[in-house]
Amino acid sequence: MQAGKLRHRVRLESKQLTQNPQTGAMVESWQPVATVWASIEPLSAREFIAAGAEQSSVTTRIVIRYREGVTAQMRAVSRGKTYNIEGVLPDPRSGREYLTLPCSEGVNDG
Repeated sequence: MQAGKLRHRVRLESKQLTQNPQTGAMVESWQPVATVWASIEPLSAREFIAAGAEQSSVTTRIVIRYREGVTAQMRAVSRGKTYNIEGVLPDPRSGREYLTLPCSEGVNDG
């Protein structure tokens, strides 16, 4: 993975339960986990067709350096766009160099 390809700043967020101080109710909210350098690439038409576009909502691929703890329950935010992480794929050689995150676009409320 060439560092020059990782030119986008991406904030990884995780859903957390917090307590509303006024009502005492537990509320779900997205909290930042880390800000990382990443490559954000839309899927090509060929990849989109191969993925079964009718059945797949994956439209974007985000690649980051390997990082412990990244899960499909997280989301990524970059330049005002929210990407729902649909999976976490380690690199095929060592499994510890980079992660590929197939993503769908849109607000991930739950």
